[in-house]
Amino acid sequence: MKDVLDLTAGYAAQFLDTLDERPVRAEASVDELVETLGGPLPDEGTEDAQLLAELIAGAEPGVIGTQTGRYFGFVIGSALPASVAADWLATVWDQNGFSVVTSPAAAAVESVAAGWLAELLGLPEGVSSGFVTGGQGANTTALAAARQHVLAKAGWDVGNDGLNGAPKIRVLAGRERHVTIDRSLRLLGLGTAALELVAADDQGRMEADALREALEAGEEPVIVCAQAGNVNTGAFDPLAEIADACEEAGAWLHVDGAFGLWAAASPRFRHLVTGVDRADSWGTDAHKWLNVPYDSGVVFCRHPDAQANAMAVSASYLQRGDGRSPSDWVPESSRRARGFAVWAALRSLGRNGVADLVDRCCDHARTFASILGAQPDVELLNEVVLNQVLVRFANDDEVTRQIVGRVQADGTCWLGATDWHGAAAMRISVSSFRTTVEDVERSAASILEAAAAVTGSLR
Repeated sequence: MKDVLDLTAGYAAQFLDTLDERPVRAEASVDELVETLGGPLPDEGTEDAQLLAELIAGAEPGVIGTQTGRYFGFVIGSALPASVAADWLATVWDQNGFSVVTSPAAAAVESVAAGWLAELLGLPEGVSSGFVTGGQGANTTALAAARQHVLAKAGWDVGNDGLNGAPKIRVLAGRERHVTIDRSLRLLGLGTAALELVAADDQGRMEADALREALEAGEEPVIVCAQAGNVNTGAFDPLAEIADACEEAGAWLHVDGAFGLWAAASPRFRHLVTGVDRADSWGTDAHKWLNVPYDSGVVFCRHPDAQANAMAVSASYLQRGDGRSPSDWVPESSRRARGFAVWAALRSLGRNGVADLVDRCCDHARTFASILGAQPDVELLNEVVLNQVLVRFANDDEVTRQIVGRVQADGTCWLGATDWHGAAAMRISVSSFRTTVEDVERSAASILEAAAAVTGSLR
């Protein structure tokens, strides 16, 4: 095994050392990769070093450069060296993060890391927590706890009696909510028909007055889903006003803060999440702005009993130990020990390092906006309040999409396309600790070169 691990570590170091020289795009299509890596299942096994060499040669052309400082798609951060190493240790140790009995180390490190995160993100003392796969898992777990709680208040035990015959639950969310909210409602049996959409402004922020009016429209149990960081604009719902309205109505308030909740770690941007501590549940992703490897979402809940009642399991063969068992708080039993990488990232950066990471990414976003927005025929579509930048070219959908495609094909950087209020846009998300001013300037230049090529060809 030592030879195999040495081979892997050597390749990993070489890969990371050559990031600046590599295109950010993939160099091969899915069909080409399947052709290279596929074929009939061999009858006989392959020696480890050989198969690893084959895997590296076959898969590397399809690897997207998310570890570079020039990846600006889907709010995907790079992975800090300490978090990569700790994640390797989690694999080497091969710990099942189910309980104190299966791994006291995994249970302990999750407890410590979750406590640090709650403090860093400004959440109230005593919140329960759980490590899940990502924002989808965090939102679903939080809304399961919310369903448990609001129905219990209405005299219904959903864990025992299910949803047939249960009081109807109203779910209120802004029109620009993230799609994971809708999927969570489907997974939890509430259905998207339970969703009542609340008006949002031109930046995607839920309108507090519209929410208050909607809350007054019924007497059923209510869950409100607010957003810290719109996935397109980076805008924040007015959380303090929303919390006021929810408290008056007795509604559960969930905050989807997959990347935006990290603004709380920065003294410069903490004002954006004013009132977030008054929510009942929160979801976030450490593999976004904390820059740890996939996968590492985190859910927090003000009502530990509701989360435990929604998630915990017991059986005669599941030996219990003293202390907090991680899987009492999440939907999975057999599960990766996700806390090691998060613990390592927090120790590596410290409180000030996390704040600096957030600040630098937001500064880079403003640099993008300044360079691109100064050009004719380039329209900045959002208020750059955080790390998201939306731009549109020549006020034309097809031109904008062609420019995005050309930038992706060029490989200098990678960013995505989106639609914003019916118009095509380029979306730039800055989330990597590796991103430098030079990366931004180099990437902005490639964007403008692509724009010149596309608009010139149309003249």
